[in-house]
Amino acid sequence: MKKLLKLGASLLLLLPLANAQQARVYREGGSWAQEITGSLAAAKNLRVKVDVGTVRVQGGSQSAINYVIHNRSYSGSEDKARREFDSYKISTYVRGDTAWIVGDFQGGSHRFSSEFSVNVPRNMDWVKVETDGGSVTTTAISGRVDATSGGGSIRFDDIGGNANAETGGGSIDAGNVGGDLSLHTGGGSIKVGSAKGRINAESGGGSVTVVSGMQEAVLETGGGSIQVERCAGRVKASTGGGSIDLGDIGGPAEIETGGGSIRLASAKGPVRAETGGGTIELNGVSSARAETGAGGIVAKFISGRDRSDSTLETSAGDITVYLAPNLNISIRASIEVANSHSIHTDFSEIRVSSEGGDYGPRTVTAEGNLNGGGPVLKVRTTTGDITIRRASR
Repeated sequence: MKKLLKLGASLLLLLPLANAQQARVYREGGSWAQEITGSLAAAKNLRVKVDVGTVRVQGGSQSAINYVIHNRSYSGSEDKARREFDSYKISTYVRGDTAWIVGDFQGGSHRFSSEFSVNVPRNMDWVKVETDGGSVTTTAISGRVDATSGGGSIRFDDIGGNANAETGGGSIDAGNVGGDLSLHTGGGSIKVGSAKGRINAESGGGSVTVVSGMQEAVLETGGGSIQVERCAGRVKASTGGGSIDLGDIGGPAEIETGGGSIRLASAKGPVRAETGGGTIELNGVSSARAETGAGGIVAKFISGRDRSDSTLETSAGDITVYLAPNLNISIRASIEVANSHSIHTDFSEIRVSSEGGDYGPRTVTAEGNLNGGGPVLKVRTTTGDITIRRASR
């Protein structure tokens, strides 16, 4: 009797690990469908690893893990469709503190698609999803989320911990994330709504957009545009040829593009901006080093902490500088080939002089100290006008 009681107790302990699963095959329009439904006991972690199919994981208030797997075959007969369904082995189980949902393709034709829909407790520690080609959507998870796709899109939202995404070419859309973000795509676009941690986003050629970041952001794309509305920390943005548009940055900014334009609303640290041929517009900076191969430069300097020397340089273009009235700064400006070009200034302290004549190259320079002088601002253009204005505020 005691042995029977012990055996019964052991079976009761194993019941939460049991997988209640049902499957049915039916006609759906011009194709055959297989629906597999089941549940797993609650676990700290979830691993979904499938060869074929899109995956959606949704957190909620339930205590168990419930799933619906919808397979679709485009074969002409039910027998062929069932053989295709049988070739895609679905395994679901709990091992230790991790629940597993696995789709293993075991040969045959690939004339079918698959969709995995999984509802889990919101308070899971970790969710990891891997699919060879479908899209991945994960929402309402309090812990960490990792997603990998061979080429499909990836979407996160309402994630409490860190989030990592990697796809061979699809887009990545991250909504609200409470931790660090690491996002990599071979060529799709990347969009981040709000991240409380650090952001690292890289695309082989798509655009990168960040609405709000609470810490630093490192953004890179092979040729697309980069846009950041606001970021509380340092921003490093690099693109092979697209434009870069940064809003309010709470730290230093490093901006580089192979040929696109650069725009910055403000930064609370040193700024470095380089473009192979586009225009540069810097507003609300305390110090900056900006260089363009062939575009114009507009920069507005304000008082700030940790001010240092600044340089604005272009090979062919006009440079316009706005200086706050109370700014202590030393100006050194020059136009190398100044035929038909000149330096204009609102400040009497800045002296403009020229060398050369009508029969040779003419250079124009300007020097002066404002409010007793301070960090040096060097302004240089090979051919173009230089204008130094007093900012209205």
